[in-house]
Amino acid sequence: MLKVGSKAPAFSLPSDGGGRVALKDLKGKPVVLYFYPKDDTSGCTTEACEFRDHWKSVKATGAVVLGVSPDGVASHDKFRAKYKLPFPLLADEDHAVAEAYGAWGEKSMYGRKYMGILRSTFVVDGAGRVVKVFEKVKPKGHAGEVLEALRDAVP
Repeated sequence: MLKVGSKAPAFSLPSDGGGRVALKDLKGKPVVLYFYPKDDTSGCTTEACEFRDHWKSVKATGAVVLGVSPDGVASHDKFRAKYKLPFPLLADEDHAVAEAYGAWGEKSMYGRKYMGILRSTFVVDGAGRVVKVFEKVKPKGHAGEVLEALRDAVP
C-alpha cells in the first residue's frame, strides 16, 4: 500500500463512455482515486452513491473523483447510468494500477482465499503526491471522510 508522501504511480485507463483518463492530464488538481471490487454490488453501490450525494461539496474543493475496479467499460457504463454517478469509472481489468497502488491483494471469504481489490482510497494532490490513504474502507460514511480529508489537504 502506498504511503502518504509517495509519488502517485502514473496510469492511463479506459473510462466509461469510451474515454480514457490519465493521471498526468489531471496535474494541478487534487484527485480522489477510490478502488472498489465490483460494479452494482451492495458495498460498492453504497460507496459510489455516497460520492454522488456529496458531489457538490467534493466539486467545490476542485477535486476529481475516479472510481477504479477490474470491471470492464460496458459494466461501468451500466453502473454509472443506473445510479446517475457524476464522476468517471475506470476499467483496470488486468489490475495493474490496483497493484501499483497496493490495492490488490489476498482476500478471504467463507474460508476461501483469493486475490482481489482491497477497498481503499488515495487522495493525490495537484503535484502528484499522495496526501491521504484510506485502507480497509467501510463504504458507509466513506465519502464524508474523504471530503474532510480534501478540505484539510486542499489550500
